[in-house]
Amino acid sequence: MCQPFIRNHQYNLIKKQAVHLQRTCSTVSDPKVVESVRNNVMYKIQEAFPDALEPSQEQTLGKVADVYTSEDVQSYLRSLEPYREPFDQMTDAQLRKLFPKAKKLKLPDREAVDERYLTYLGWTDISSNKLYLVYRLDGQLVGIEGKLTPTHKKGTCFLCNRQEEVALFTAIAKAKPANASPDYFKAIGNYLCVNSSACNGNITDVDALEKFVRAVTGRSE
Repeated sequence: MCQPFIRNHQYNLIKKQAVHLQRTCSTVSDPKVVESVRNNVMYKIQEAFPDALEPSQEQTLGKVADVYTSEDVQSYLRSLEPYREPFDQMTDAQLRKLFPKAKKLKLPDREAVDERYLTYLGWTDISSNKLYLVYRLDGQLVGIEGKLTPTHKKGTCFLCNRQEEVALFTAIAKAKPANASPDYFKAIGNYLCVNSSACNGNITDVDALEKFVRAVTGRSE
């Protein structure tokens, strides 16, 4: 039985690297250059998995070495589908518990989303211009609520680092300095994809996401 071990952002990186290798094979005639790229692709894929991989997992990922054509890319990616790890299964009650102050929280239609394609769960409440983000950090689900200010233009998303339509996502940090006054608050803002599905489809690294979640929640590394 296939044991899932590939998270969404890791799969996106693998796909990006496999396509890069295929394009190199189709445009570069020097076999030494192709071999160098092939080795680098394999290294970057393994680097995306900080925890030690089992031999069978290494073998599964290592099949990228057989990629030469676009058909090879599609075949390789299909072989990885059974190993994709879905985002956390949560009940509506668990979701609401993450946002205790949002008394009229509008939940997303999660049945319409394949959770294997999620690095984080994000949805917008248009009526209040708020965005809700859920992510598992250090083994615990964390919910962040923030104000969404549309820009109505494309920009670089701080999570996926791609050019998409973005909005300014601003959240209030929960941590306060020891000598802070009662009315102290600190807002943390970044430009984020308006479409969280597009963002989840682009993201290849969770460093920026985890840094943001830690900054807002006050969790240390």
